[in-house]
Amino acid sequence: MRKIIIAIICISCLSSISYAQEKLHINISKSSIKWIGELTFHFGGHDGFINFKEGYFIKTKDLITGGEFSIDMHSINNTDIMDTRGKENLVNHLKDPDFFNVKKHPLAKLIITSVTYFEDQSMRIDANLTLKGITKPIQFNAIPNYIEKSLRTRFKIDRQRWNINYKSKFKNNAISDAIGFEVALYL
Repeated sequence: MRKIIIAIICISCLSSISYAQEKLHINISKSSIKWIGELTFHFGGHDGFINFKEGYFIKTKDLITGGEFSIDMHSINNTDIMDTRGKENLVNHLKDPDFFNVKKHPLAKLIITSVTYFEDQSMRIDANLTLKGITKPIQFNAIPNYIEKSLRTRFKIDRQRWNINYKSKFKNNAISDAIGFEVALYL
């Protein structure tokens, strides 16, 4: 009987080791999030970057199966406006309550809930995105690069789903409800 109990304990330990999860922390200084806001009826718009505060992937066996990422909304900046005052005005406006309300909601969060792998090595990621205290599911495709230990993705969200509801005063210069993101994550 004692040998059976020892065998069961050993099998339990081995099976828990084979399904062990590992946290892979991202390099926040190398990783980036580019945002793109476009005009609805004209070509053009604005873009810039937002910094990660922290983040990690969850690796089970040899596959990414989850992850959690915090975004520092105070870090939002603009890269397309050249004059300092115009740049500062846009960034302050993006931090206002009708956009991201950064004073009340200084962090955004993305939590990966599932990952599907395809034969071409690409991935479909299901996640929950929290902006302005509102959490909604999103889905996007990503391409991992195992040699440079990175993952890249591009996706758009409908800002209205997160109560980002600024309306332009000028119909000809109305901004799109879609906000684009280009994300590069590095370990």
